[in-house]
Amino acid sequence: MSIELKVPEVGESITEVEIGDWLKSAGQLVRKDEPLVTLESEKATVELPAPDSGTLSKVLKQKGEVARVGEIIGYLEKTAAPPAKTEEIKSKAAAAKVEAKPEGALEEQRVMPAAQAALAEHDLRPEDVQGTGPGGRILKEDVLRRVEEGQPAPQAQSTQPEVPVPEVAQPRMTNGREEEVIPMSRLRRTVAERLLAAQHNAALLTTFNEIDMGQVMALRKEYGEAFQQKYQVKLGFMSFFVKASIEGLKQFPALNAAVRNNNIVYHNYYDIGVAVGSGKGLVVPVLRSTERMSFAEVELGIGDFARRAKENKLKVDELQGGTFTISNGGVYGSLLSTPIVNPPQSGVLGLHAIQERPVAREGNVVIRPMMYVALTYDHRVVDGREAVSFLKRVKEVMENPARMLMEI
Repeated sequence: MSIELKVPEVGESITEVEIGDWLKSAGQLVRKDEPLVTLESEKATVELPAPDSGTLSKVLKQKGEVARVGEIIGYLEKTAAPPAKTEEIKSKAAAAKVEAKPEGALEEQRVMPAAQAALAEHDLRPEDVQGTGPGGRILKEDVLRRVEEGQPAPQAQSTQPEVPVPEVAQPRMTNGREEEVIPMSRLRRTVAERLLAAQHNAALLTTFNEIDMGQVMALRKEYGEAFQQKYQVKLGFMSFFVKASIEGLKQFPALNAAVRNNNIVYHNYYDIGVAVGSGKGLVVPVLRSTERMSFAEVELGIGDFARRAKENKLKVDELQGGTFTISNGGVYGSLLSTPIVNPPQSGVLGLHAIQERPVAREGNVVIRPMMYVALTYDHRVVDGREAVSFLKRVKEVMENPARMLMEI
């Protein structure tokens, strides 16, 4: 029985996706809920799981092509027995018949495991490769030879219409120097469009300050071990900045607001977006109602986001609806930058590397661990006085963190 593989709903207002890597090849056995293909939307990369156990019989949409929500991108043939058992039975049957009748072997049986991995790596199908192994089996060497040749292998005549395959990146030689042209991913294109839109549609300004991180660092040193033992998570700097930002947002609510048509919408909750790196680029998952969260809940939430971002397992709704954003370029070594507001928010706080610098204290020059911080804000909503005062409030809280409740 054929099962249609359709593009699922991946988020509000998203009508189409770009096909990413097929994790299984046509003719390959799969188990129920095993990922089949990655789908890239404007906001996240998601995986389409197998709705049942069976064989991936046909791929209709190739990597790089666009498909609408609900569109069929492939077919799965349901198996009567569990895949592991079915594969074992078919493997034994093929081994017994391959010498007498090699052309009758199933496709998944004539592709060796190493060759299967090479096919997936180079986005090839078994019919693209001429097998030279016993009984016409496809070996890894056959796949690599096909890649080196760069020419399609002979294929049997088919009554099926050819599916157009999008142009893939190919190295290009110019005067002995190689260039590689790679199409931008849908996520990267969307990020670029949103950043450009933010600069064109908002009146963005940035104000700066610096924070003496000595007191926070001392607290982390004194209570860090007890905190980790109790909550099984390290006490980081980000939870301090989340709490400090909430203090500032409560005093200056315009930075927790958004422009909607000709109105300014003030939020009475604090959904803080935290920028984290992923394999596809920077994403900003949102911690909901952070005013109700403890230090440990903030740290656990950020850690979970970071882990799942690297695995491309963030959910679309986790990337939507933030009211304010914190971006920490300091983890990459940035000393100073001007972050860009994430529309329709009106503010973003940029953190940077901690650096020991000479500063004046009570008439003396001392060495202190200092961090530059930057606040970019939408001047349509936020006045300069409010922006400067917000950043000053964050500085005050961070330099005197004892006023913040420590749940240890």
